[in-house]
Amino acid sequence: MKIHRRNFIKTGSISIATFGFVNSIFNSCAGETKRFEELENMTAGVEPFVREDFLSRQEKAAGLMEESQINGLLITGGANLNYFLDLSWWQSERFFGAIMNKRGDPIWICPAFELERAKEVIKFGSDIRVWQEHESPYELVVSTMKELNGSPGKLAIGPNVRNFVVEGIRKAAAGTYLQLHDGTVITENCRGIKTEKELAFMDLANRITKIAYREAFKLVKEGMESSELRTLIQEAHIRMGVSGGGYPQFGFTSSFPHGTMQRHDLEEGDIILVDGGCSIEGYRSDVTRTIVFGTPTDKQKQIFDIVLKAQQEAMQTVRPGIPCGAVDTAARKVIDNAGFGPGYKYFVHRLGHGIGLEGHEYPYLVEGNDLLLQPGMTFSNEPGIYIYDEFGIRIEDCFVVTEDGGRYLGGMLTEAIDRPFG
Repeated sequence: MKIHRRNFIKTGSISIATFGFVNSIFNSCAGETKRFEELENMTAGVEPFVREDFLSRQEKAAGLMEESQINGLLITGGANLNYFLDLSWWQSERFFGAIMNKRGDPIWICPAFELERAKEVIKFGSDIRVWQEHESPYELVVSTMKELNGSPGKLAIGPNVRNFVVEGIRKAAAGTYLQLHDGTVITENCRGIKTEKELAFMDLANRITKIAYREAFKLVKEGMESSELRTLIQEAHIRMGVSGGGYPQFGFTSSFPHGTMQRHDLEEGDIILVDGGCSIEGYRSDVTRTIVFGTPTDKQKQIFDIVLKAQQEAMQTVRPGIPCGAVDTAARKVIDNAGFGPGYKYFVHRLGHGIGLEGHEYPYLVEGNDLLLQPGMTFSNEPGIYIYDEFGIRIEDCFVVTEDGGRYLGGMLTEAIDRPFG
């Protein structure tokens, strides 16, 4: 059944009230026994991917192989196996994977003792070639490629295939004329452009995370440990039907972009920075919100406004045909001009990353990336300023490139330091 974004979001509708001033939110805390009682399961009615979705992906991959004159694409356990062939398989020292090809169904390479298990879970293709414990799976890959093409041809290697596998194939291919190529030309050009169904999942995931933050922020209190807020955020996600969470940082610990081992319990005037997300049908959200517990100082407000302006300027730059690096430049220029440059001095990381089945994936919004934006690409937009041992401020929302600009996923955009959800 085809999914429509408008109807999809409606299945999980929940009224979104204006956030108002943060202090008033803190004071509205109800008893813990009643927390999150108004939250509903927002995933009810979500329609999962169906066989046709995966066949469409395989067809696109076959077309890209044809364009690049590649005879096969090797993928193993991880996001690519899930994306193309709807199969989750663990990573181990024993090689298991599939050779996708432009001639038909994938051909599977499997440890012999796992054959019966593989038959249970493989949904595409019935040609499963096994290797015994004393045999080389890599020689099996080479012989399969020769059988497919009459000669070994060109084998593209998926980007998450581990090095010992690549080297094993390389050694087995010595003298056979099998050529190994980078498979990202196929995987990234498929996964980098999201379908409407994928975008609907991401839209809902981002909205759920924002609601979870908003509701958890109502329950913060002086002396709270960051782990307590983390638990609240997890609980709110669960109430809405997903497993998700956030990683809170209080006070000076917010100046460490990815956290610190140092502990600081919440005090009046502290920055609260939370970064986290969830997933719907494997498609992820990534949201950061920064608020102040109590009354913000002039410095906190000043830096917050700079970061917010940087995020807004970056988004105004987004449109098809613009290099990825130009979006980073737009945000960094705002921060540099405000006196928090140059370069990475206080804005210490790239502006954003691609997002989809993986929290961080191709492509990236970073200086020097000349890849041109295309409709359907999805990214985080997350400028920040970090003053070590004092505080850090980051605002993060995910967006999709549209035909004429960009659209944020999940709505509820930050408007000011006291209006983090619009």
